[in-house]
Amino acid sequence: MSELTIRRNAPFDLAPLARLLKEESDLALVNPNAKHPFDPLEWQEKWLNEPDDESFYLLDESGREVGFFALRVGIGPEVRHLVYVFVEEEARGGAGTQLAQFAENASRDLGALSITLKVELDNEPALKLYESSGYEELGRSNGMATMRRDLD
Repeated sequence: MSELTIRRNAPFDLAPLARLLKEESDLALVNPNAKHPFDPLEWQEKWLNEPDDESFYLLDESGREVGFFALRVGIGPEVRHLVYVFVEEEARGGAGTQLAQFAENASRDLGALSITLKVELDNEPALKLYESSGYEELGRSNGMATMRRDLD
């Protein structure tokens, strides 16, 4: 597994995200409400538009974007909600663990005390990843598990 790094997405650079989410199935997994094909303006105005949202690219050793995630302000400023998580297929197999750690570190840097997320119940690899990363399941509804991890 290669060592990955992250880059903050500011100002918005959505061309790499458009490349990552070019397949309708990938875009639907990350955001089932988004238009296909990927529309950068829609993402900038609708999905990544809250002033306190932060988004990040996951980079491989060559600096190429291989993943993406965003952190929204959750219930109160001390909670960050992990959304729009995606890792391209070639980078999977360990990248998720690194991404979870990056998201936790970024949340801490943003002043969060805990991080929450929702994951589809039929996404077994993601469920296992979050459980092994210390997330506790808070509840299930509409095919989704809500999870939380308190940051130390």
